[in-house]
Amino acid sequence: MDRAAVADRIASSFDQLPGQLGVAARYILDNPGDVALLSMREQARRAGVQPWTMTRLAKRLGLEGYEALRQLHGEALKEKALGFSGKAGAQVARQKQGGSHALARDIAAASAAQVARLGEPASLDALAEAAETMAAARRIYCFGLRSSHAIAAQFAYAMSFLGEKAVLLGAGDGTGLDALRHGRGGDVFFVTTVAPYTTASVEAARYARSLGLAVIALTDSPVSPVAALADHAICIGTESPSFLHTMSAAFTAAEILAALVAGLGGETALDAIEWAERQLSDLRIHLSQSAPRAHRFGKSR
Repeated sequence: MDRAAVADRIASSFDQLPGQLGVAARYILDNPGDVALLSMREQARRAGVQPWTMTRLAKRLGLEGYEALRQLHGEALKEKALGFSGKAGAQVARQKQGGSHALARDIAAASAAQVARLGEPASLDALAEAAETMAAARRIYCFGLRSSHAIAAQFAYAMSFLGEKAVLLGAGDGTGLDALRHGRGGDVFFVTTVAPYTTASVEAARYARSLGLAVIALTDSPVSPVAALADHAICIGTESPSFLHTMSAAFTAAEILAALVAGLGGETALDAIEWAERQLSDLRIHLSQSAPRAHRFGKSR
């Protein structure tokens, strides 16, 4: 378990936490730096609860005690402080010690674990609820920058099979958020960003919300700046032994959302997908799989 998983558990069970446990949980979500750096007694004092409440909460979250919770937050804080260059140095040392095969295996295992967490109940609830909002929307405006751009683009591409439902913003043509001027209540702004969060993504989500659009955020923490603005927040893990965070779970989440939205579209969605497939065939977009083998390899008999 990592800090993001702990935050997910707190967020998903927050409404069921009684009394001081809820107060302590809110403090942990709002003050991750304090959890890493301050003593349990000082944190309890600042939260306005008894010290033993912090221990009870940690055990309720599946940890052995509060020290384990502090350690998870400390590791997350260290990772953030290292940045890409610092993590690259740690990766080089790890690779030198264990070898390239071991590092590759560890990266693959970390990515697989992040994807597997999408099958947990809290993640499934978030995905299903977000998909229902998207399916009911007239338009879905998709936005992501830097490592998150490919996630938004993949989702928008999948949605293109359903007609003109999705619009990819900031696609590099210089128009940025211009298309948002056509947005209206009932539309969706789908934004994806992970730490270190891009300022433009947060500002765009805030602007979309001011226009009355429902905001759906695909991000790495329930306390990320876009999650705070979102009607629905889907949290994915990004931790990796690599110097760069993994986006495997983000890609999978976007693909799950696209599939769910298509399924909720019923016969209308099926007709749109069939039409798109027919058009792709007529335009000879994809290489024909029925071509003779000799022809495919440019040979003749």
